[in-house]
Amino acid sequence: MNIARLIFLFAVPAMLLAGWGCTSQPSQDDILVKPRSGPFRVVVTATGELQAKRSVRIYGPRGGRGAGIYQMKIQRLAPEGEKVQEGDFIAELDRSELVSKLTEQQLALQKAESQYEQAVLDTALTLSEARDNIANLRYAVQEKQYELEQSRYEAPATQQRVRLEYEKAERTYQQTLANYQKRIAQSVAQIKEIESDLNQERNRYRELRDLEREFTIYAPAEGMLIYFREWNGRRRTAGAMISPWDPVVATLPDLSEMESLTYINEVDIRKIQEGQQVAIGLDAIPGKQLRGTVTQVANVGEQRPNSDAKVFEVVIAITGRDTTLRPAMTTSNEILIAEKAEALSLPLECLHVQDSLSYVFVREGAATRRQEVHTGLINDNDVEILAGLTAEQEVFLSLPADTAGLPFTFLDAPTPVAGR
Repeated sequence: MNIARLIFLFAVPAMLLAGWGCTSQPSQDDILVKPRSGPFRVVVTATGELQAKRSVRIYGPRGGRGAGIYQMKIQRLAPEGEKVQEGDFIAELDRSELVSKLTEQQLALQKAESQYEQAVLDTALTLSEARDNIANLRYAVQEKQYELEQSRYEAPATQQRVRLEYEKAERTYQQTLANYQKRIAQSVAQIKEIESDLNQERNRYRELRDLEREFTIYAPAEGMLIYFREWNGRRRTAGAMISPWDPVVATLPDLSEMESLTYINEVDIRKIQEGQQVAIGLDAIPGKQLRGTVTQVANVGEQRPNSDAKVFEVVIAITGRDTTLRPAMTTSNEILIAEKAEALSLPLECLHVQDSLSYVFVREGAATRRQEVHTGLINDNDVEILAGLTAEQEVFLSLPADTAGLPFTFLDAPTPVAGR
């Protein structure tokens, strides 16, 4: 009896200690959280840049290609952000290459003018000589005609000879007169050809002079001057090059309608749709909040500088008008994907997935078990719990210190199942 009592006294505490150990007491490092009840939002966050929905582009010379000038350097440029009136100075381009073209064309024009003047003089001299020859031939015809009239008193043979000489002189005169008319037509054609070449050289010189005036650029309208940004985001400032195919120097944006241009990575782009609401913050004005709407979503991705992944361009229209907005301001855009006024949620760290089964570690008193859950919306930090938990239950934020042998409770099985 004494032996049995001793065994009982020692066995019971041992069994209690073993059972206590099987409940997997949380260590001091374990953190427990309760599901949070309240609004749940799914947003995609991206940095953007403000730009005007409409703007007037300020162009440099567009005739550079015809002049053989394919690169034009911006020598001077008015300060960005400056308010300008129509006709105010905007920029001046480097004229060094154009001046060289003008010098060459001026020499070509002088040569063409000299050739034209020489051709006119030569033609005048040639035709003058031809007219003198015709006058001499006309006198010769008159002389032969006089001899013919006098020969009627001569012998028939003499009359015949004089008549032949007269006819020969008359024929020579008529042929020379006809050739003179042809020579006039030929000279006129030659002069016209040379004059056409001269006019071409004059027009080319005039075009270069007109192009030279375009190298000083003035504002086409009233507005705020904003430097033009190239495809890679680089601004065209003093020292930049422009080409006849893309001669934009700067822009005058219409600040009444603004939009934010942002780029979404290929993982999140499938969530973005036109019409979604956006909360917009401004880095330049902390605390200021704007509203916007997604208006354009690119169908094709692109590789942006300093980015390894493909991104898609998204345009967000700013709701309302704000006079403090300026192009190129950096924006923080929160695109609202989904929203619930009331939902039960947990931090993403609490959720575990095994074989497409979602579960959490639940602490109930001194015991720990795995609880299957059904999830709904997921954002960057939290996950919505549709079934499996209540707001009063405590859930491990991370894996418990010891998960071996913990029971598993399935939503369709009320009785806990041994851990697997």
